[in-house]
Amino acid sequence: MENRGEGAEPQHEHIEKKNVIPLLTPYKMGPFHLSHRIVLAPLTRQRSYNNVPQSHAILYYSQRTTKGGLLIAEATGVSDTAQGVAARNAIEAGFDGVEIHGAHGYLIDQFLKDEVNDRTDQYGGSIENRCRFALEIVEAIANEIGAHRVGIRLSPFANYMESGDSNLEALGLYMAESLNKYGILYCHMVEPRMKTVAEKFDTPHSLLPMRRAFNGTFLVARDYGQEDGNKAVAEGYADLVVYGRIFLANPDLPKRFELDVVENKSHTHKSNRK
Repeated sequence: MENRGEGAEPQHEHIEKKNVIPLLTPYKMGPFHLSHRIVLAPLTRQRSYNNVPQSHAILYYSQRTTKGGLLIAEATGVSDTAQGVAARNAIEAGFDGVEIHGAHGYLIDQFLKDEVNDRTDQYGGSIENRCRFALEIVEAIANEIGAHRVGIRLSPFANYMESGDSNLEALGLYMAESLNKYGILYCHMVEPRMKTVAEKFDTPHSLLPMRRAFNGTFLVARDYGQEDGNKAVAEGYADLVVYGRIFLANPDLPKRFELDVVENKSHTHKSNRK
């Protein structure tokens, strides 16, 4: 997670001023002062040998960097000989924070979802037990680098790698409420645009109860375009909007939104500009 600036506590406001582009308004997120609300999603491209960043990574991120912008870097492989120090090393390397990947069928998500978690100990069964592992990780990383540097990505509605749940809304809401105990910087929620890669659907406002429950900065991701991204911020549905495929195809995405320039189309993205 990369940003440069200073700021204060998050503000959940509606933006209704005329001639204002909501996505391009400034936002104060904990100690970070963002100049706009367009966030680069963590996009693992699997292009680095042995999980070590190559020179192309410098070009990739520099092309998408803006003053006061928030970039969430891609994940890296877990080292079997250096466990437990990744968060601290990231801060020492110059990152501003760490986002915990608790989404899309990976290990943390498997603990959260009752269709895959069949444990009978304190980490299985009830929703409290299934969320215990994720929350212990949040607490450990917050204690290591400070809660003001910690975010988490969750996808309660997704069914990646058969990680589904019988009560998606309750799971998402419980996590959103429980995260308040640790005072972390942000919660990054993925909306139910798809259950799996091949099965797409749309459920508007499904994250609203979680947005209302979480006290920190609330990020949303759902294959947003310019119009619905502006609407999400303007109506207070989200503080920041996360862009993936469209940001890949348009490294200068914030500038294109500012100038109202037609975007390059990504492979699956359809522009919803008027």
